[in-house]
Amino acid sequence: MSFGEWIWWLIIVFFMVVFFMMLFRIIIDIFRNHESSGWVKAGWLIFIFFLPLLGMLIYVIVNGKAMAERDVQQYQAVAAAQQDYIRSVAAQGGTDSAAQIEKAHDLLTKGAISQEEFDALKAKALAG
Repeated sequence: MSFGEWIWWLIIVFFMVVFFMMLFRIIIDIFRNHESSGWVKAGWLIFIFFLPLLGMLIYVIVNGKAMAERDVQQYQAVAAAQQDYIRSVAAQGGTDSAAQIEKAHDLLTKGAISQEEFDALKAKALAG
């Protein structure tokens, strides 16, 4: 295999990977579009199956803006869910630490533990 054949093979493989990435991205978007009926989705899939390059080009021209809007909505939903999870974990962690310190302080005031043990429990609660 010569260097020129290898470069040609590399270019072909690159464009095949790009083609399949675009194809799967468009197929995912077809199914993610809740505004289209099942018949419209089936029509797009048949069109893309029989004339892939032309079908993908027309789909992106017709639905490109809506694809981007669906991507933004999905990103915002994921970001909101992540922020809610972070807030719930942070709130839960803070409550646990405060409760542990409060219990240790009660034990200290009752005389069940020494000041050194209280300090160790407090440090452990704040660290974990």
